[in-house]
Amino acid sequence: MRPANSLLGPHPDRLLPAEPDQRAVARRLYDQVAELPLICPHGHVDPRLLVDNLRFADPASLFVTPDHYVTRLLHADGVGLDELGVGQGPLPEAAARGVWRQLCERWEIFAGTPVRSWLEAELAEIFGVSLRPSAETADPIFDQVAERLADEAFRPRSLYTRFRISVLATTADPCDDLAAHATLAADPSWSGRVIPNFRPDRYLEPQRPDWAASIRRLAEVAGVDTGDYPGYMAALERRRRFFVEHGATSADHSHPDARTDPLADGEAARIYRCALAGAVTESEATAFRRHMLSEMARMSCEDGLVMTLHCGVRRDHHPPTAARFGADVGADIPLRTELTDALRPVLERFGTHPGFHLVVFTADETVWSRELAPLAGFYPSVYVGVPWWFLDAPDAIARFRAAVTETAGFTRTSGFVDDTRAFCSIPARHDMARRLDAGFLARLVAEHRLEEAEAAAIAADLAVRQPSRVFKL
Repeated sequence: MRPANSLLGPHPDRLLPAEPDQRAVARRLYDQVAELPLICPHGHVDPRLLVDNLRFADPASLFVTPDHYVTRLLHADGVGLDELGVGQGPLPEAAARGVWRQLCERWEIFAGTPVRSWLEAELAEIFGVSLRPSAETADPIFDQVAERLADEAFRPRSLYTRFRISVLATTADPCDDLAAHATLAADPSWSGRVIPNFRPDRYLEPQRPDWAASIRRLAEVAGVDTGDYPGYMAALERRRRFFVEHGATSADHSHPDARTDPLADGEAARIYRCALAGAVTESEATAFRRHMLSEMARMSCEDGLVMTLHCGVRRDHHPPTAARFGADVGADIPLRTELTDALRPVLERFGTHPGFHLVVFTADETVWSRELAPLAGFYPSVYVGVPWWFLDAPDAIARFRAAVTETAGFTRTSGFVDDTRAFCSIPARHDMARRLDAGFLARLVAEHRLEEAEAAAIAADLAVRQPSRVFKL
C-alpha cells in the first residue's frame, strides 16, 4: 500500500505491454490515436445535461452517485446506497461531502479495477488533482474539484468539446418526445452531435407489472390504437420512424436471453390479447418477447436502425434494493449466455439482408471464441460487440482480442462503446481501449504477423472508422 499522502499520477505508459520492445511499438501506435475524436455510439448520458449546460453540483454527484460502477463496490464494502445519495436528487453540501468521503476512505477497494484507472485519470487529467484520495485528503480534493466545477470551462458543453467527442448517442424510451435532442439540433450555438438510441425493452415484455400502462402510453404518443396486435406493431414502427427523424441510427435491446423464435401472427395476436387482459402466462410472455425481438430485426431491415443486443443479465438481482432505489444501481448480475441456436431464427430470416447490422454484446466471455466470433465470421450482418459492463476491463479486453481476432479479424468487431452515465469517465474509458488495442497490435508486430504501418491503420480504424461504420454514424 502507498502512504496516504502519496501523489496521484497515472503513468504515461499505463496498460501498455510490460515487455520493452513491445511497449515501444505500442507507445508509437497509441500516440497516433490518442488525440483522435471519440465516437460514442452507445451510452446513457442524459442529453438535458448539454441542453441546460448547468454547472455540476458537486464532486459526489459527478463521480459517485450516478455511477453504478462506483456505488456497487462501495455497497459491497458495507456502505448503504442511501449513504451514497442514490435516488435522493440534489444533495446539500454536507451530505455531498459525506458521500465523497466514503469514496476516498475506501479508495483501496478499487485497486486493480478499471474503475480505479478511470477515476485516477478523471481526477488527475481533467481536474488537476495531485493528491491520492484517502480519509485525510477527502476534503481538500472535494474543495479543489468543486472550485473547478464553478468555472465555465468545466460546464458540460465545454467538457464535451474538450473531450473531443464527435458523436454521443444516448438511450431513450420509445415514448420520449426527444425534446432535448430537438433543442440541441436547433441551437445555433451548439456544434456537437447528440443522437438518441431506441430502447423498447419494456414494451416487449408482457409480464412486466407496468406493461399494460406502457402500451396505453405508447398508443397515446404514437397516435395509434394499440387495442390489438396490428395496432401495437404499427405504433412501434411509427415511434421508430420518429427516432430516425431525430437522428437515431440504432435500437438497443436487453433481455435475459437472446432467443429470437418467431410466432405465427395468429399466436402472437392471441398472446397479446391475453397480456392486455392480464391473463398471460410466464411461458407465453417469454415466447412473445422472443418473437418481438425477431420482429425488431425485421423493422431494422426496413428502417435501417442498427440492432444491438445486450442480453444475458439478470436485472435487479436483489428485489429489496430495486424496490427502494430503482433500476441501474449496480444490482444486475450476468447470466450464462447461448447465442448459436438463440440467434439462428433471426439470422435465417435476415442474416444476409443488405444493410442489416446486428451488434451482439455479451457479459459471458465464454461465448466469444466458441459462438460469437464464428457467427460474425460468416454472417455479413453480425458484428461482435466489444467488452462492455462487467468485461470492459483491461484483462478482459485483452482476452477478447485474443479470442475473437483469429476467427473474425478486426473488421467484424464494433469498436469501443463506453456505455456510461458518468459523463467525465468517457475519455478515460476510450483511452483505456486505445491503449489496450495498441498493446495487442504491438504484439502482432513484434511477432512479425503485422507490419507496424498496418497496425497503425488498424488502431485508427478501431478508434474511429469501425464504430462509425458499424453504427451507421
